[in-house]
Amino acid sequence: MAEEFSRVYVFHLRGNQRTSGELSRKEGGKIFGSGSRAPIAISILIKNPKAAEHGQIYMHDIGDYLSREDKLAKVNAFKSIDGITKANGWLPITPDKHHDWVGQRDSSFSEFISLGDKKDKGTVTVFENYSSGVKTNRDAWCYNFSKNSLVHNMKNMIDFYNHEMLRYKAACKGLTEERYPDINDFINADSTKISWNRGFKNDLARFVFHEYQENGLVTGVYRPFTKNHVYFSKHMNDMIYQMPRIFPDATADNRVICVTGRGETVGFSALIVDKLPNLHTIASGQCFPLKLYEKNSAQDESLNSGDVHDDLFEKNQKISINTDAEYTIKDGITNAGLIHFQSAYPTEPINKEDVFYYIYGLLHSEDYKKRYADNLSKELPRIPCVKKASDFWTFSQAGRDLAELHINYESVESYPVNFAGGELFMGNFSDADYRVEQMKFGKKNKETDKSTVIYNHKITMTHIPLDAYEYVVNGKPALEWVMERQAVTRHKESGIVNDANNWAIETMHDAAYPLILFRRVITVSLKTMEIVKNLPRLDIAVSQA
Repeated sequence: MAEEFSRVYVFHLRGNQRTSGELSRKEGGKIFGSGSRAPIAISILIKNPKAAEHGQIYMHDIGDYLSREDKLAKVNAFKSIDGITKANGWLPITPDKHHDWVGQRDSSFSEFISLGDKKDKGTVTVFENYSSGVKTNRDAWCYNFSKNSLVHNMKNMIDFYNHEMLRYKAACKGLTEERYPDINDFINADSTKISWNRGFKNDLARFVFHEYQENGLVTGVYRPFTKNHVYFSKHMNDMIYQMPRIFPDATADNRVICVTGRGETVGFSALIVDKLPNLHTIASGQCFPLKLYEKNSAQDESLNSGDVHDDLFEKNQKISINTDAEYTIKDGITNAGLIHFQSAYPTEPINKEDVFYYIYGLLHSEDYKKRYADNLSKELPRIPCVKKASDFWTFSQAGRDLAELHINYESVESYPVNFAGGELFMGNFSDADYRVEQMKFGKKNKETDKSTVIYNHKITMTHIPLDAYEYVVNGKPALEWVMERQAVTRHKESGIVNDANNWAIETMHDAAYPLILFRRVITVSLKTMEIVKNLPRLDIAVSQA
């Protein structure tokens, strides 16, 4: 637009409801009420071929925390571009080298080593490979708190697909391909029987028969501090990306640092997991692994066929091989990435795990996230070397401590909340008394009281420390993720029920698991913030070569 128009005026009315927390409150009211979730702007684009200058950009931001009525009143008061001009309200914009108008990036960020780069294979990066989390495009079918329900749902859908495929195949018999029935008109689109997508339709067109695979059942991390059973399959999931090289099967031992994807508005965060992550475990997340798995048979076939294999794994990459195993396990961090940090601290005995946890600690630094917020909203993280080796080790140890908290959250000590009526009354509770449908906050003088959480009609937790809500991951406090996900939901289109109580009873063998989980995540949140607040100030080394 800067090249095409002589002048551009943008009156930004905010109202982005794809944000959450404080950022959502700052965005204020939706200018079209329930008719809009995206931010709204009034834009005037002027083409004047006789103009002396082109690409003049002016912006007026309506401001923070305004209601819809406040915004409409301002629009009415300004009346026109001239009204904003008279109020001296236009901010001239000079785009930077990235063509950013607002939220312009800190140019020093580009000097740091990148976590990964799939466009430029020649650049030095920390990680050899990385991946988005699994995108099924049919989560209601492919995820469930109950393994039995998941198996039932997937078998039924696969059977229904096969029935439709065979029916279509019979309809096509004796016809030339150009006379085959239109698939979209032919198939039964009953959403309680199947979730059709492009992949399924393409398979049907080729008369592909699918079978249920028992080894597709694995444990996944669906959202922060929420595990589900998941059917992991390249045929049933829309996109599995590089996940077979990171979590190839249910027994794979690995850790991955998931970071917020580019273009997300939830604010940057990082979360380490040791189970298969979903695409939105962290919003549109990219996942950077400690280890990479390569199937030995696939490696042999690749080498025998003359395929170039070094684009994924360097020839000199340190590997750990178990000759009896199905996979060769390789380091997720490159040799060049390790050398980058060893060169910064030449007297220190740094290994790849030290670097891995240094990164996790650094990504929790409030200094780092604030200083490079605009960069992190538009590109993958880059990792600076801090000046002092002692700070490197502090960040690395903090990363280890945070990782143990965030991965082993189900075994930390439960925070000693109070219970309305006292804890003694719970002594005779049956499993049914711990059933949760949807937790909600208490009220105090009609205002939300986050120190109180109503678990169910019998159990209310009180004296929850408000400091626990400071730990925000993937756009909201970790505790609110527990409240949202430890619930019973019904998918509108398919009618599939996902009941957190099933995970509690069938997998954890404890009906009180959702209640205990909430209390444990209080502990995780408080300890996380204690570690974060004690991180060193971000003092970056000048040379990042």
